[in-house]
Amino acid sequence: MKLNALLPILDWLPKYRRQWIKGDVVAGITTGVMLIPQGIAYAMIAGLPPIYGLYTALIPPLVYMLFGSSRQLAMGPVAMDSLIVASGISGLAVLGTDTFIALVLLTTFMVGVIQWLFGVFQLGFLVNFLSRPVINGFTSGAAVIIALGQVKYLIGVQTDGASRVHEMLKALFEALSLASLPTLILGIAAILVLILLKKYLKKLPGPLVVVILGILLVKFFGLDSFGIEIVGAIPDGLPGFSVPNFDFESMRTLLPIALTLSIIGFMEAISIGKSLEQPDSEIRISANKELRAIGLNNIVGSFFQSFVSSSSFSRSAVNFNAGANTLLSTVFASLVVALTLLFLTPVFYFLPKTVIAAIIIVAVSGLFDYKTPLALWKYNKSDAVVTLVTFLMTIIFGIEEGILTGVLLSIGFVIYNSTKPNVAVLGRLPNTFMYRNIERFDDVEIDKDILIIRFDSQLNFANSSYFKDSIFSEVTKKGPDLKLVIIKAITLNNLDSSGMYVIRDVISYLNNRGITLYFTGLIGPVRDRLFKSGFIDEIGSENCFLYVQEAVDSYRNNTKTNNSTDKYTNQANL
Repeated sequence: MKLNALLPILDWLPKYRRQWIKGDVVAGITTGVMLIPQGIAYAMIAGLPPIYGLYTALIPPLVYMLFGSSRQLAMGPVAMDSLIVASGISGLAVLGTDTFIALVLLTTFMVGVIQWLFGVFQLGFLVNFLSRPVINGFTSGAAVIIALGQVKYLIGVQTDGASRVHEMLKALFEALSLASLPTLILGIAAILVLILLKKYLKKLPGPLVVVILGILLVKFFGLDSFGIEIVGAIPDGLPGFSVPNFDFESMRTLLPIALTLSIIGFMEAISIGKSLEQPDSEIRISANKELRAIGLNNIVGSFFQSFVSSSSFSRSAVNFNAGANTLLSTVFASLVVALTLLFLTPVFYFLPKTVIAAIIIVAVSGLFDYKTPLALWKYNKSDAVVTLVTFLMTIIFGIEEGILTGVLLSIGFVIYNSTKPNVAVLGRLPNTFMYRNIERFDDVEIDKDILIIRFDSQLNFANSSYFKDSIFSEVTKKGPDLKLVIIKAITLNNLDSSGMYVIRDVISYLNNRGITLYFTGLIGPVRDRLFKSGFIDEIGSENCFLYVQEAVDSYRNNTKTNNSTDKYTNQANL
């Protein structure tokens, strides 16, 4: 493998243009400013001290700069991953404790190794098992869980670390009498400011503005004396090197959550990266390069006290819109975070937790999507069901359970649909040689002695019985006048041994009734299979045609008119 393939930075850094530097500096500083409040907020979602969010905002972006295939992705802590960390590990240790932190860092290392191995062994295609309806369902579910998890900070109460919606609602209801009115007022005010800034002053970094305002209000008006809880002391200094606690038993227990985080993190990065690709650019994201890059982010990060990281859509969009030309922007973003760690952590002492909760709630509100399921219900009810079930399973039982259920349900629908594909009976459009579905067009011409069928699928073990039953049923409907069955096979894209045996049964069934069977439009891979197996002799190469009309004319004239096209109908790569 070429060195450039391992280190994509060697592709763009030698070609770096001087005019790019301004865009990268501005974008980097803007993204870095966003990273500070987000890092603190997402660490809290993950059940970690705020400093770990800043560590995660510092190290992974620098690693991604070396190995990433996108030029604009902004790496760091992400709300979704943070929630999965908290919900997955809270059952093994108390949030925020040394044991919990050790398990989080070990999980981060495992996530990185899994992602890196997926990339090395070219397993990026596995992400296809997470269909868009599944992603929509669990993302909306996660948004609800994250938002509800922050309500306790928004109203100033303490509840347990429940991660299911009904448990959260029960805990909040029981603690409602202890709510702090000043905390609630400040939190709602922060939400309103964020919404107004997002609507009318989009260029201002809303999260940073409310963080500064919250700190100033608490510090100069002593709001903490009114019961408003603050972040308190945050350790300063850059993260030190430490080896995760490699315990085999813990790793075995953490494997399911690590696998979930590996796939979700990759999905986030690849989907965001693809959305930022420019049509006029030659730069394209490589799924397997991204897996290796994100994997190394997490492996290296785990040795520098970072928890699981991936790409954030909001930060990546800001990075892109602010003019980032290359991943050099991440250096300036990390520099902003590093300066904060070295000199500015005391500033965040008076940061109200209700303000952080407001930032998180507003941020994840955009993840809740009710429009897509409603639209799906109009044209694809099975996808709408997958979305709804995934959403409900996520909020009732948890993210892992929701994703697993959604994936299994999606696969189930695929299997079910493959067993009963569309079968169309065709008739000729008036004054043409075109044949279309008789159920869609009222004026098609139908011959009493000819049955034309189109099977819109591959023919395999899963649907071969349905194929046979469909033909037998249509033959019965035609009655005793039927003399010819034509299978328009242009949409039959594969044929396995079970399919061949079924075709043999169909031929035998038709022959016993004095009915001939023709095939039209057999594609190359299917012809190859028929010729290599010798099954073409049972069908009869003289019964294969390019077009339906050619087959009809041959039957009507009692001749074989496909001689001029034999080299096409009988071509096979043997």
